[in-house]
Amino acid sequence: MKGRKVFIFFTILIALCAFGLSAADAPKELPRNETLYINGLQWGPPANFNPLSTNAAFPVGYVNNYLLVYETLFMFNQLTGQSEPLLGKSFAWTDKLSLKVELNPAAKWNDGKDLNAADVVYSYMAAKRYALPWSAYMDYIDSVTAQGDSTVLIKLNPAKPNRLYALDSLNKVYIVPQHVWEPIESQDGKDITKISQEFNANPVGSGAYKVMFYDDTRIICQRDDNYWGKALFGKLPAPKYIAHMIYKSNDAGTNAFRQHEVDVSQQFINKVWDLWKKGEPYKTYLDKIPYYLPGGTPSITFNMTKKGLGDNVEVRRAIAMCIDYKKIAEVAMSNYSDQVVPGIILQTPSEKPLVDESAVKSLWYKQDAAAANKLLDSIGAMKGADGIRVLKDGTRLGPWDVSCPYGWSDWNASLEIVVQSAKKIGIDLRTKFPEFPVWYNDVKNGNFDICMWSTTNPGVAQPWDRARDKMDSTGVPPIGQPVVSNSNFGRYKNARADELIDKIPQETDQAKLKEMYTELDKIFLTDLPIVQLMYRPSLFYTVYEGVWKGLPDSKSNPSNVPPTPEMGSFIKALYNISAK
Repeated sequence: MKGRKVFIFFTILIALCAFGLSAADAPKELPRNETLYINGLQWGPPANFNPLSTNAAFPVGYVNNYLLVYETLFMFNQLTGQSEPLLGKSFAWTDKLSLKVELNPAAKWNDGKDLNAADVVYSYMAAKRYALPWSAYMDYIDSVTAQGDSTVLIKLNPAKPNRLYALDSLNKVYIVPQHVWEPIESQDGKDITKISQEFNANPVGSGAYKVMFYDDTRIICQRDDNYWGKALFGKLPAPKYIAHMIYKSNDAGTNAFRQHEVDVSQQFINKVWDLWKKGEPYKTYLDKIPYYLPGGTPSITFNMTKKGLGDNVEVRRAIAMCIDYKKIAEVAMSNYSDQVVPGIILQTPSEKPLVDESAVKSLWYKQDAAAANKLLDSIGAMKGADGIRVLKDGTRLGPWDVSCPYGWSDWNASLEIVVQSAKKIGIDLRTKFPEFPVWYNDVKNGNFDICMWSTTNPGVAQPWDRARDKMDSTGVPPIGQPVVSNSNFGRYKNARADELIDKIPQETDQAKLKEMYTELDKIFLTDLPIVQLMYRPSLFYTVYEGVWKGLPDSKSNPSNVPPTPEMGSFIKALYNISAK
């Protein structure tokens, strides 16, 4: 037994050293009433904490834009659709191409140095030099310059002016310290491959937390009690520590949550309502179906080059009409989705007013298999001996594969329901679930019939960015070459849609903007390049309040909206909670 203990000790020691840590660095048990435990945002050991990398770990990862270590100029509020001050104090358009941003003069880096306009310029313009996570914004931004220490001027690209993306960038671009990363650039010979591989074990950021410890089981952040934001928020965040526990599976994470080892879970939990049946203090943002706020719409995309499918909108509409959306919500999504309202907008307070509902409502489709059968009958698609319909020109409606990555259980279940639904109207669909790398390569190159993918998350640029992502054909290559600029995997083309997508970001008149969005929505509903299957939160937000109280829900402190208290304006939740 003694030998086994020695073996285990040295195994742990070797593991810690692999992360650049010594056994002495491993923290003792954290005080439970000072530690907010979370899960579901990190599923393996951290690759790095590098803000210039595309695979940075929590709490840095750009995809979810956490604001614990690195901060953005402003914070997006999903409920209001507005940007709220953070490193930036205010912003205003001085002309059609110029966006002026005033910085908060109190802002500092956690090494004590001042954060100023030069750091903002560096962070933006580095994405001109290299392919960084936020480089897409720089296609529309010509320059970013400092006007003194506390003022920044963002000039749009006159050939591609996009006011929406410029505003969105204020909430998305990490501001990084020039005095840290400029020497790293020089050291690495300005080679972005080397720069992005820097591990950055002790990030110098401006946020309220520092990375304290990490291994393959957890990442621990410790509050910086010298955080400059005390001047902005009036106090420091309540948790001294935020510990992200890393679990190998959804089941393991859910079990830990049920055992009160996690306070805020961002994992999919089947039948979440079972958690509070025993009277324990669990909750979601909403206290009834669908429990979570919508963030995106996982959808099926049609390959517009497929004969009988891409060239026949009636077939696509029949598929849209036959799908059992209620069953998808109940079985695949555990009732975490309301009935989807077709169109390019989410039914949220910030997006709904942008489209004239009375002008598009007649194009909304409902689940109605009988009506779908009548529609196919009307175009002469008759059933053969095997029950599958054939068009007048002899084109058989299938077999067509409907695909998504293997192991994405709720999506896999959704597509099984789509296949069952289509069979009832004589369309032959078959599920296909490859491993993600294989699947993603295929869909980018157009090697698919029907694929499932989601839409872009809420932000200042919505619903324009959602339409751009799914409908814009600008720069989309032919089949066989990968799509990289958006998720228009189906190669949908509509010249008027491209024109509207190009013009909307430049429009400032709200009445004209509503007309343009309404027309774009009509095109979407008429052509049906995709069909939304469900609403889905950007991230799940399920809370255990046995240790911390005051975590927001729709009835308590509703101005702070999920997906998670590490992102956007929802970080304010960290200041409003208290230990029991």
